[in-house]
Amino acid sequence: MIHTIYLNDEYTDVRNLLTEIRRFKHGVHFVNSSNRNAVPEGYMSGKDFRESAFEKVNKFCDKHGIL
Repeated sequence: MIHTIYLNDEYTDVRNLLTEIRRFKHGVHFVNSSNRNAVPEGYMSGKDFRESAFEKVNKFCDKHGIL
């Protein structure tokens, strides 16, 4: 089971907790929150998705003679 926890490291107690957690080599994974807003490779905007979907639907309909 994976648990997502958001910690504010401005507090001393939280920094101590992070230090303790980092000692574990297995089962702990940290994600850099500064990269959280980065769009993963291969994703497209909603506008691009709609354009692509309409294009594919139109090709399918033309290919199969659907009006």
